Amino acid sequence: MLLSRRQLLAAASASLLAGCTTRYAQPIPSPGMPYEPYQPSGPRIPEEYLRMYAAMPNERFPIPAVDLRKVNPIYYRQVVPYSSNEPTGTIIVDTPNRFLYLTMEGGRAMRYGVGIGRAGFAWGGTARIAYKREWPRWTPPAEMIARQPELEPYRNGMEPGLANPLGARALYIFEGNRDTIYRIHGSAEYWTIGTAVSSGCVRLINQDIIDLYNRVPNDTRIVVLQGAQA
Repeated sequence: MLLSRRQLLAAASASLLAGCTTRYAQPIPSPGMPYEPYQPSGPRIPEEYLRMYAAMPNERFPIPAVDLRKVNPIYYRQVVPYSSNEPTGTIIVDTPNRFLYLTMEGGRAMRYGVGIGRAGFAWGGTARIAYKREWPRWTPPAEMIARQPELEPYRNGMEPGLANPLGARALYIFEGNRDTIYRIHGSAEYWTIGTAVSSGCVRLINQDIIDLYNRVPNDTRIVVLQGAQA
């Protein structure tokens, strides 16, 4: 179903009040998904994942390797069996379980671990990716600057870079021609994947958002599942 006007306004209000940042938030564990990072003396991390999350020195802003000991292995990028009535190439956000799926042929999907807003994604339904940006600028809302005056230097936008809350890539979510104010974006804070820490946007490890960015075109359908829907 399409987002209702009430849902859209609630989503916009929540994002305007907080923006896509986690600097002042504390992680909340995913329900049913205990945070179990690898320990140095624990199992050896498979080479395929070390390569998948290796440093990306050729990016505009070189991205360091992910310390996979700090990420629950369930959230590593992987192809999984996935049954859905949605067409191939649809993005499905499973909010309760902190997964993003990109549907593929043959009853499969590419699955990514995500972090979500502290209050959960404020809406559920269908929308589209109106456009994408590499190394986007981030502009904190005026309400956020009023609460956190130290953000005043970024009133007209924060330059792209590893410290930018939107990370290496951003996908902009619209309902029809209306901006929901929500984004799917990258994050250098890979240890927060699987938790509720952002202000409403869906965040991925930078290596994962680059992979997703390269797989989906503009106007990609996105479905956000809440609670019993997931």
